[in-house]
Amino acid sequence: MTRDMTRSTRSTAATVAPRERPGWLVPTSLVLVGIGLLTSAYLTYEHFTDNATLACTANGVVDCVKVTSSEWSTLFGIPMALLGLVFFAVLLVLCWPAVWRRGEAWLDGARLGWLTIGLGMVVYLVWAEVSQIHAICLWCTVVHTVTFLLWVAVMFGQILSGPPSSAVAAASGPSARRGGRR
Repeated sequence: MTRDMTRSTRSTAATVAPRERPGWLVPTSLVLVGIGLLTSAYLTYEHFTDNATLACTANGVVDCVKVTSSEWSTLFGIPMALLGLVFFAVLLVLCWPAVWRRGEAWLDGARLGWLTIGLGMVVYLVWAEVSQIHAICLWCTVVHTVTFLLWVAVMFGQILSGPPSSAVAAASGPSARRGGRR
């Protein structure tokens, strides 16, 4: 009898009902991911064509060429722009409407964790622009802003969604009911 209850509990936990998401969350995340993906693709293209057609000023504080061709424009030999492209490609999958509709809590954690890693990179890159390169790239600033806005949107969107369905089911499960009868 105990085995049957354990199997029943496992099968219920495996099939989780989708969480109710704020109506703005999915379209907002998709638009922001799209902007980040396109901007990163442009910067990646420019990196591999030696910034031949980079549309940005090249003097003063705003100097995209100085930033995108600096020693800080790569990490372990990998162009930051390419890392940004991969970052937003993964986010495109994580923020796809069908993935948002899935109820697994690990997806929320993966989405927010991935964005937190991205936000950490943004802090590092802004530090490099301001204190090491002494120039700012407007295209990079678009990517930085989009990453921050995505992190905020996903964080608040997930908070407003309430706890994962599996957490609600666990809280209202048999052990919670026994505790309520005392």
